[in-house]
Amino acid sequence: MRILNHSNSKDRKAIEKLIRREPLIVLKGAGSRASLTKKVFGRELTPEQAVDRIVEDVHKKGDSALFSYSRKLDGFAASAKNIRVTKSEIQQALNHLEFPLEVALKTAIRNVRAFHTKEKPSRWFHNSPQMAIGQRWTPIDRVGLYVPGGLAAYPSSVIMNVIPAKVAGAKQVILVTPVKKDGKVNPIVLAAAYFAGADVILKIGGAQAIAALAYGTKSVPAVDKITGPGNLFVALAKRRVFGQVGIDGFPGPSEVLILADGTVAAAWAAADLLAQAEHDEMAMPLLATYSASYAKEVAKEVELQLEMLEREQIAADSIKSRGAIILVKNRKQAEEFSNRFAPEHLEILAKDARNWLPDLRHAGAIFIGPCTPEAFGDYTAGTNHVLPTGGTARFSSGLSVFDFLKRTNMLEMKKPGLKALGKPTVDFAEEEGLGAHAQSVMFRLGK
Repeated sequence: MRILNHSNSKDRKAIEKLIRREPLIVLKGAGSRASLTKKVFGRELTPEQAVDRIVEDVHKKGDSALFSYSRKLDGFAASAKNIRVTKSEIQQALNHLEFPLEVALKTAIRNVRAFHTKEKPSRWFHNSPQMAIGQRWTPIDRVGLYVPGGLAAYPSSVIMNVIPAKVAGAKQVILVTPVKKDGKVNPIVLAAAYFAGADVILKIGGAQAIAALAYGTKSVPAVDKITGPGNLFVALAKRRVFGQVGIDGFPGPSEVLILADGTVAAAWAAADLLAQAEHDEMAMPLLATYSASYAKEVAKEVELQLEMLEREQIAADSIKSRGAIILVKNRKQAEEFSNRFAPEHLEILAKDARNWLPDLRHAGAIFIGPCTPEAFGDYTAGTNHVLPTGGTARFSSGLSVFDFLKRTNMLEMKKPGLKALGKPTVDFAEEEGLGAHAQSVMFRLGK
């Protein structure tokens, strides 16, 4: 794993590239997968053009377009009769669920629910002689959750999306996931969805599923917000329907930044870097330290541990293209780099980890101390793992109950308030040339 020295001008240019999320090495073969668009549309289209076409077709033609694209893109002969997962399918999945995994799922659900219950806001009202003001929070009625299919099916993502929606009070959570020709949904996804409380599970995926959720079809109810991870076509479709529905954002590749003082075992730091690298080739595993000897130890450990991974090639490509150990002068410089990078996941591997917190302003989630690998946040600790990527932690937050609630301001003027604020309000309205605004107050003042 490469070591970049912040004091070296050439290395600083590479560090700036990392902050911009640019790869240090472009992997051979990246983006070389053959496009399916010619097969589906009769000619090559860009992903954006394909998504525009799919979304527009589903919007106009409803089920017929939805089922047609499901057959062409997934090989599943979808119809109104077979897209909904049945109770017997769910029961079959539960019957074959191994007990340790059932315990893991229920543990994660219990902790995630407890975490989000604590963050749920309360309605408030303040009365004064002049007026009563307040806010109330009401849940989104219907939420759509996209879950990738096949090998990319992650039950943890089901839990992290369904639970905050349910805690917020959403009336219905509709889960969609693509299936192959046999029409079978990953059984672990079914179990997670059942335990978490998803109301409906539909066997549809891709941009066509996003369009169906956004606009509604005869078989798919329209939702108010869509969340959940997906491939490029799903992400583009979510961007395309934004405004018709709410979305959770535009997530990019996963990333971790580890700040280390050199007191924690190098093997632990290396394992945490590789835990991020094994996500995919685009993941960004970074570590910043002011100990040159520690940097070398971690780099050596990364190479040793790589050979033990089932996803060795994926992790190796991530390390090669977007990974680095950054050697800084001191803790302050490490913190400055962290705030500029604004990582999705920020780990503090230091003996006094809590003392670092006041100066770390931007991160999707912070994992404090040697005993807190980011994996706990991914699965069982209760904090949500749907987090801002690509530096967007500078201005946005991870998925929460707030994403499934609407805040409504409330105001009730009383006669003393009408008298006290009437004249200033009229003056404002007249200054802005809005006479009807002024008149609506003046009538109540008896003028």
